[in-house]
Amino acid sequence: MFNDEILNKLDDILINHKAYLVGGYLRNYFLKNEISKDRDIVVIDNCLEFSKEVANKLDGTLIELDKENQIYRVVLKDKENFFDIALALENDILADAKRRDFTINSIFYDLNKKELFDPLNGLNDIKNKILRTFDFKNMLEDSLRFLRLYRFMAQTGFEVEENLNNFVKENFYKINSTAKERINYEIMHMFEGEYIVQTLNKMYEDGVLELVFPFVKEIKKIPPNSHHHLDLIHHSIETVKNIRTNSPLLKIAAFYHDIGKPSTWTIEPVGRHRFIGHDIKGAEIVKKELEDLKFSNKQISYISKMVRYHIYPASLIQCNTEDKKAFARFIRKLGDDTVDIIELSRADRLSALRSEEH
Repeated sequence: MFNDEILNKLDDILINHKAYLVGGYLRNYFLKNEISKDRDIVVIDNCLEFSKEVANKLDGTLIELDKENQIYRVVLKDKENFFDIALALENDILADAKRRDFTINSIFYDLNKKELFDPLNGLNDIKNKILRTFDFKNMLEDSLRFLRLYRFMAQTGFEVEENLNNFVKENFYKINSTAKERINYEIMHMFEGEYIVQTLNKMYEDGVLELVFPFVKEIKKIPPNSHHHLDLIHHSIETVKNIRTNSPLLKIAAFYHDIGKPSTWTIEPVGRHRFIGHDIKGAEIVKKELEDLKFSNKQISYISKMVRYHIYPASLIQCNTEDKKAFARFIRKLGDDTVDIIELSRADRLSALRSEEH
């Protein structure tokens, strides 16, 4: 923080203002020792005046986000660095800390005194790797916080304090009142997280996964069978685990890849489970769920394509053909997504094997 050149430029302004750095900037610093480009600042008194002075000092653009609650954004010329500046709740920094979602986001850095202010022991919770809230009422103020809890779990691998976990499970249904665009934002950040597999398993265990992803209600009905040794929901999560890239969209596609199986599911008299055409059917029905979750047309097209062709590479290999034209057709059809399709197919096949068969 002392080496943040942009923050250091504000020293002259701070002579006449009381301001604190808070939120993700500090959380990420203590988690990863990295400097974020987005900086949240809370101010005591004269929030608009302070925001104008920051914009002027840094040659940035001032944007009014919420006039009533005095929330402003200053975007710097590089379009990457920006400040979100807000008036402290009740004009009191302790009150502001107590109303925040989680204690790991309630750590403040006093820009005037150049010292930390950690009234709710957020640093200790980071050390102990636990997600906790000061007051359950904070969760009810914005129902998105129920999903944000799992997003932070995916990003940090932290455990959830038991009482908070129970409260979230009991109230997660309130997420349905939240704008889908905001839910989409959390989903994308979840799938960027290093601990997404553990988080998906935890959400399923907590009974909330299908409230975010409705298709889970159907795929969880399909038991282990000759195609995969796990039931279908855990096979889908295992496929996410086996994706080797950091692409959140490819991991989302892996999660959805068998969405067409419930609607194509038959059981032969000998007991064999069949899912004929589930790739084609899945590519059709995945679009509706992704549209409901406000994915962009480009994202929907990509994920639908992954679902449609996820068994193509395996089928090509099983033909035992040396016909180079078949492989050329495959590459021509998939184009720039060829490598991603191969990776998804690989992850799918590995997830169908027991660990001792890998």
